[in-house]
Amino acid sequence: MNRDELKGKLDQAKGEAKQAIGHATNNDRLHDEGVVDEASGKLREGYGEARRKVGDAIEDIGEHLKR
Repeated sequence: MNRDELKGKLDQAKGEAKQAIGHATNNDRLHDEGVVDEASGKLREGYGEARRKVGDAIEDIGEHLKR
């Protein structure tokens, strides 16, 4: 897991918490901020995962070429 994946997961958790608090306090603005935070966290996690997979593929190719 790289930094982007971790940050994405944290943003998702923060978004979920904001949504729950916004819903409990009837604060639509806070709830909406939570939706945005969760969505951006999912995007960032996906970006980090793709970046990691590309890096792993490059390492695999390098190992294969060394043989």
